Amino acid sequence: MSAAVKYTLGRIGLFAVVFVALLPIGMNIFLQLMLALAFSATLSFLLLRGWRDEMAEEMAGAAQRRRAEKERLRSALAGDDQQPNGK
Repeated sequence: MSAAVKYTLGRIGLFAVVFVALLPIGMNIFLQLMLALAFSATLSFLLLRGWRDEMAEEMAGAAQRRRAEKERLRSALAGDDQQPNGK
């Protein structure tokens, strides 16, 4: 499972847990949603650091691969990578 999927599911899970924990408190549903969002964001910052770092590394690697491929394609289009012929 990719790091982005793990982190996203972790964030959603934390939100759901905090929201369910706030249900017994008698308040407006929109206020409960906003509080659950704020608390789950704080908890995810503290609890999901490893997954967040893993996701950031995965995304940085993908960006580096895209840059390398882009440069390779540019040089191919410019004719810089042609092999000299024996003719």
